[in-house]
Amino acid sequence: MVCRKVAPETLLSIKMTTAPVPEKLVGALSSGLAVLRYLSAASTPMGMSRIARDLELNSSTCFNLLKTLVHERLVTFDDSTKTYTIGLGVVELAKGALEQTSYVRMLRPHLDELAIRHRITATLWHRTIDERVILLDRADNASAMRVHMSIGQRLPMYVAALGRCMAAHSGLSAAELRSRFSGLRWEEGLSFDKYLSEVKEARKLGYAVDAGHFVRGVTTVSTAVLDSPGHPIMAISAVGFSAQFTKTAIKALGEDLRDRAAEISRAMSGRKVLATG
Repeated sequence: MVCRKVAPETLLSIKMTTAPVPEKLVGALSSGLAVLRYLSAASTPMGMSRIARDLELNSSTCFNLLKTLVHERLVTFDDSTKTYTIGLGVVELAKGALEQTSYVRMLRPHLDELAIRHRITATLWHRTIDERVILLDRADNASAMRVHMSIGQRLPMYVAALGRCMAAHSGLSAAELRSRFSGLRWEEGLSFDKYLSEVKEARKLGYAVDAGHFVRGVTTVSTAVLDSPGHPIMAISAVGFSAQFTKTAIKALGEDLRDRAAEISRAMSGRKVLATG
């Protein structure tokens, strides 16, 4: 059987993960992931010796890594050819990421409509396990001047308008929110008492506003997307320069965001969402 080589540039990228890792990271895990990436890039099944040589791994170490990955169903071993291929267990691990991608496709029309109707930049944020949010998608308007944000950007979960919405449905006590608030940075001064009052207002109105506190001169209006128990899992935010907003425009934008988020929450959960707080 002929084994095709992994592309040199791909192999170089994979081998970088097997280099000495910083303190507190697990080297064996990094090597195991490098093996997975290698097999994912390979066009044919690969033997253990070839994998160890290409990744510059000790043969015994490579064998044990492969044995473990086979046990976890992330790699498949063919006893007749003594070769390894990527396993279906990887698909199970990817399920969550694939679901996020489907969410982005489902919500994109809402972002486009919001951006055009209100002449703002509409953004979709997803909550992560470390009390942060990551920007999954963005829709811009046709204005010559607009706020630009990069996909993949991460922010603390409780900052800006989206943070007030997340806090409104978090179930955290005032003391717990104060602790989170103390670690946030704002360009314009904001007291915790004002922040807390705006969190309560967001719970009542269904949307929150940050008028230049997080970023000077920039206003954000946000709403939370909730799961069926009422926990915040995503946020939709409208971003624009503060000078372009009137109170009437903010109210119309906030209500539009709130109504869309309620519709999305129902669609994602399949049933009525329970508000927390």
